Amino acid sequence: MAIPISVQLYSLRDAAAKDFTGVLKSVAQIGYPYVEFAGLHNKSAKEVRKLIDDIGLKPSSAHVALFDPAARAKVEDEARALGYTHLVSGFGKDDFASEDKIRAAADKVNAAVNYFGPKGFTVSLHNHEWEFSAPNKGDLLLELAPKAGPQLDVYWIKFGGADPVDVIKRYGKRTHLVHIKDGPANSKNRDLPMTAVGQGQIDIPGVVRAAEYAGVEFLIVELDRCGTDMLQAVADSYNYLTSRSLAKGNR
Repeated sequence: MAIPISVQLYSLRDAAAKDFTGVLKSVAQIGYPYVEFAGLHNKSAKEVRKLIDDIGLKPSSAHVALFDPAARAKVEDEARALGYTHLVSGFGKDDFASEDKIRAAADKVNAAVNYFGPKGFTVSLHNHEWEFSAPNKGDLLLELAPKAGPQLDVYWIKFGGADPVDVIKRYGKRTHLVHIKDGPANSKNRDLPMTAVGQGQIDIPGVVRAAEYAGVEFLIVELDRCGTDMLQAVADSYNYLTSRSLAKGNR
């Protein structure tokens, strides 16, 4: 059975800053059943919950301030108000500069897991390329934080020099969320625009097959940037995945 499809709303951040309600409606009209939050654009969680309920969307997950102890109560309150249990965050390049820094990052992850895990939440770590640009950096972090899972971003895995299919297989059932992202993945130029899913260099069918085997709960479309209209790229990504039965949408 195809995995449900979500979209990371960070992709549409520029439009959402002007009209968050309009963006949510557009996403639902495309056919996305789920969204992954990355901020609420000056609306309360209660307001956004009413919006998505009225529009017919559900939340898959959210990128939140997992590692800030002062933000934990707010993170929990928003998650309960909006109705998601998957909490996601990540680390910057400098956090992988040495083993000591990776161990310090792992301490933060474990503290978040110890707080949120007993409350019914899962903690996932979103990667960029720096986890994969040298052997074992990302693996070491996840080894040191065994109760957290990876939110595997297949574009940045490929950009960092690893095979996304192999990485998904390696982490298997530990992976609840996969970011589906496509583009040139040219390691000589990080700033090249990304593309709609299916128009770049990522083996999307192979990634999805591996995700199905691993029991991934959500495939989450994301574009950090795009050389074409972003909303159209989000729609084209949906159409590519659902028309090939690679993901399950609302139409």
